[in-house]
Amino acid sequence: MIPDQPNDVSKRFFELPFEERSKYMSRDMRAPVRYGTSSNQNKDVVFCWRDFLKLSCHDPLSDVLPLWPSSPVDLRQAVINYSKNTKFLYLMLTEAILESLGLVDITNIEKEYDDELREFKDGSQLIVVNCYPACPEPELTLGLPPHTDYGLLTLLFQDEVQGLQIQHEGRWVTVQPLPDSLVVNVGDHLEIFSNGRYKSVMHRVLVNASKSRISVASLHSLPFDSVVQPSPKLISEDNPRRYMDTDFASFLDYSSSDEPKKKSFLESRKLMT
Repeated sequence: MIPDQPNDVSKRFFELPFEERSKYMSRDMRAPVRYGTSSNQNKDVVFCWRDFLKLSCHDPLSDVLPLWPSSPVDLRQAVINYSKNTKFLYLMLTEAILESLGLVDITNIEKEYDDELREFKDGSQLIVVNCYPACPEPELTLGLPPHTDYGLLTLLFQDEVQGLQIQHEGRWVTVQPLPDSLVVNVGDHLEIFSNGRYKSVMHRVLVNASKSRISVASLHSLPFDSVVQPSPKLISEDNPRRYMDTDFASFLDYSSSDEPKKKSFLESRKLMT
């Protein structure tokens, strides 16, 4: 069971009059609170069939909480609860990932373990609430085009309406919604950090002719000002470095440019194929 499931309050936010929602519109991709349509309102030629609300969850939350929408009245508390629960799960998954990479020994969780995990604990978190309205001609558009997430892990809660697809062995596979469950997506930063051991997941969102769809994504990575690079412990003569260093500012600059039309951000970071 997922505590404080966010789909109800999310739905009520998107049902607010446009005049209320539009208060939070911004073309600044760095804005701590941002409501809008499409992925990159500055560059997209064809907008995606979705509305979104992005909320930065900086620690302490008191710095950004006054900027979050105050309507519906329970939205702020619902996001606080949901962000804390997903952060807890993210850290559990991160511990398992670090162990699987041989970077920590879970039976010896002293200083080495704490040092390895500290930057992950202090990392960034962004809650993205998506609404994909029913579309009269769903074959003509997408909720979101094919893409990978920039961060380490994305924890996604989706309602009962199908829409999410992942690319597997060259074909698109629908991720069936399961009640009281989260979908975990590996992002670009984890592929870079693991030097290719974990692969970023290409995914897209379809829209529905008769039903709207709500999803809530919790995106996690290192602190925004951190440099993401392959772990030195995973680089050797037999497994050379495969990615250049990057940071969140580089991702935003790339996303705001015309480069994504040519290749993905992750492809731009690769030193070898």
